[in-house]
Amino acid sequence: MTLEAVDVHHGYGDETVFDGVSLSVSPGEVVAIIGPSGVGKSTLLRLFALFGSPDHGSITYEGTDVWTVSENHRLDIRRRIGMVFQDASLFDASVKRNAEYGLRVRKPWSERVRHELASLVGRTNGTGPAVEALETVGLEDKLEQDATSLSGGEAQRVAFARALAYEPDVLLLDEPTSDLDPRNTAVLEEAILEARDRGIGVAVATHDMHQAERVADRVAVLLGDEILEVGETGTVFEAPRDERTRNFINGELVY
Repeated sequence: MTLEAVDVHHGYGDETVFDGVSLSVSPGEVVAIIGPSGVGKSTLLRLFALFGSPDHGSITYEGTDVWTVSENHRLDIRRRIGMVFQDASLFDASVKRNAEYGLRVRKPWSERVRHELASLVGRTNGTGPAVEALETVGLEDKLEQDATSLSGGEAQRVAFARALAYEPDVLLLDEPTSDLDPRNTAVLEEAILEARDRGIGVAVATHDMHQAERVADRVAVLLGDEILEVGETGTVFEAPRDERTRNFINGELVY
């Protein structure tokens, strides 16, 4: 289901972060949001995740402004949106139990029961959505390992699996491979593409241009307080419409 920011204006105090930003994330596509550090990439993802409302404009889900519906309806929408932060923030529990967390808290009560029962079966026969998600990120051999003993890259893969396990419509990734080694980066990028192929809409905020080229179907260039352009990845990188985009991609300092 399409999640969209429509003419969003947002700021903190007297500081303007966005001045009329519009961007959509549709099923079965990866959208990379690129721009300098501090430009607002994480803020845009947080607005998409409904962690706060824009000052003006709207965030819509299936064409409905999410801040005009009832709180219960908005909660249902929030349950369809997953987010993975730079910090994996795992619990002192097994890898599998960490991956199951979203199934326990993000689903309505009836579905929580169903998934908890599936999880209990999974502890015996190795099946279930959490295990499948861990297989996607290559951690099926660490199900019962204490998550606190994992490397940073492995922990981030568990965080990705935790979000993937409850089958969100949209998956938001905030610098998901920042400071990771090439192997863990490659595993997560493959998982991103697999999520897309399963029909999930994915938005990735990244400062890594090469990553955007590898995984994104579309790229949004966020500079200043606006999105300069949005387009197919090859077009944005090879023939950008805005000279500021070209300068940013070429490594010049742009604010």
